[in-house]
Amino acid sequence: MNFKLLTVTETAEALRIKPATVRAWVLRRKINSYRVGRAVRIGADAVDQVLRNGLRPAIQKEVLYGQKAYTRV
Repeated sequence: MNFKLLTVTETAEALRIKPATVRAWVLRRKINSYRVGRAVRIGADAVDQVLRNGLRPAIQKEVLYGQKAYTRV
C-alpha cells in the first residue's frame, strides 16, 4: 500500500493557500489529518478530495450550558 503524507506547508502549496488556513482546517476538522508525534500530516488523498469535492462539513458537537444543549459548528 502506497500512502503519501504531506506536511502542512506541502498541503498549502498543493492547494495554493496559506499554511495558516490548512492549520485552521485541521483544528476545525474540515480536512482529515494525522499526528505523528507533535507533527501534523495530511494524506494526499485528503488533498485530492478537497480539490474534487471541496471541504467536508465541520463536525457538530453539542455543548451543555446548564440544562440546555446547544449545537455548535
